[in-house]
Amino acid sequence: MSAIAFPEPDAGILARRESIIAGLSRLVSPQALITSDDERRPYETDALTAYRRLPLAVVLPSTTQEVAAVLRYCLEQGVPVVPRGSGTSLAGGAIPQEDAVVIGVSKMNRILEIDYANRIARVEAGVTNLAVTGAVSAEGFFYAPDPSSQLACSIGGNIGMNSGGAHCLKYGVTTNNVLGVTMVMLDGSIVEVGGAHLDSPGYDLLGLINGSEGQLGIVTEATVRILRAAEGARPVLFGFPTSEQAGAAVAAIIGAGIIPVAMEFMDKPAIEICEAFAKAGYPMDVEALLIIEVEGSDAEMDAQLARIVAIAREHGVKTVKESQSAMESAAIWKGRKSAFGATGRIADYICMDGTIPTGQLPYVLKRMDEIVKAYGLRVANVFHAGDGNLHPLILYNCNDPVEAQKAEDAGMDILKLCVEVGGCLTGEHGVGIEKRDLMTFQFTETDLAQQMRVRAVFDAGWLLNPAKVFPLEGRVAA
Repeated sequence: MSAIAFPEPDAGILARRESIIAGLSRLVSPQALITSDDERRPYETDALTAYRRLPLAVVLPSTTQEVAAVLRYCLEQGVPVVPRGSGTSLAGGAIPQEDAVVIGVSKMNRILEIDYANRIARVEAGVTNLAVTGAVSAEGFFYAPDPSSQLACSIGGNIGMNSGGAHCLKYGVTTNNVLGVTMVMLDGSIVEVGGAHLDSPGYDLLGLINGSEGQLGIVTEATVRILRAAEGARPVLFGFPTSEQAGAAVAAIIGAGIIPVAMEFMDKPAIEICEAFAKAGYPMDVEALLIIEVEGSDAEMDAQLARIVAIAREHGVKTVKESQSAMESAAIWKGRKSAFGATGRIADYICMDGTIPTGQLPYVLKRMDEIVKAYGLRVANVFHAGDGNLHPLILYNCNDPVEAQKAEDAGMDILKLCVEVGGCLTGEHGVGIEKRDLMTFQFTETDLAQQMRVRAVFDAGWLLNPAKVFPLEGRVAA
């Protein structure tokens, strides 16, 4: 796949590689500096594996002060920097350039403080998403954002891409669950934004940092919100004769003012893939499946489910299967959370990420199927239906360059469709390189120029993750 362009590496930086590495070696321990070809290889890509670039070097700092020293040095040398969490980005957000130093935060993995009285935890950026919940679950708390990669993805990466997950319908995405950060600026200065309180005076810089894809600085610590776990939770499977009926049911449930904790969609191909992997008991005689989870007391869950079931019946639901045990609930979610990995067992795929108004779901589901079939490919749909965050998995053969290009083109057409119906290019994966060249489809030249001016205030020389988010042409300085 060659549709996405990378900037040409700076020949002068490449010629100075040994000198630059020598300078880095004076700032961090030998164990924190990776320079050989074989050891750099794992950092040449992320979860968008179709694109690869071997970085100049990789640094894995252990402290905020080390991050500051390395950033300051890279600025002095004019060397681009690519921040990296766990490398689970599906949009190519952590793919480096050949003249760039990767700064990974995976060694910064300590939970620094847990304050149950104020319902916060202070963690380093390399802590995995699921580890936060693991640290507080014994006291009946949890950390709400739950992307499918939560076992591996880091808090720092979550902040960079403003990650979400199945339960973001009720609890929000990362920006709704982060109260403060420690961030290192390109010049090595360390700033504290927000903190252990619900709101901060002045400009909402925290809102700017969440979703900034490592282009404003490198987050090394975060203060996150932890929540008291609900009294109970109950997922229910709803099987529909068609995807359009399932989409209409989603729109009707949200339109009725009902907010379940999660509402996930699978079409027939996704159901078959996930059931074969997880043996979750999904109905196999339907064309579309909704996993709708409610929580609270038994009486609260019964009342909410009664309303949801009534709406589902109005839209032709064929199967209603309520979880009867904790084991069954775990299996239901295992199937959904394993969707990406399970799909990888049967085919190569591109996972798209666009967001639409929920009222447009029936139309968009039909059009997506038409788009992919027009390219002679297949699609499996599994996504967060409640907030309209689509994740079509376009299946193709990565060893066939023609088919690979068709898959990418189909994905771009789907993202354009999202914008055309009033949605946007991304819901939780970010822009990265994948959607960079579509930014002009969603934003006007003036819109983009203003965004780039804000970005350039933090990094006038475009050294931080420079090939991402904004089109390579027409960049604006501070």
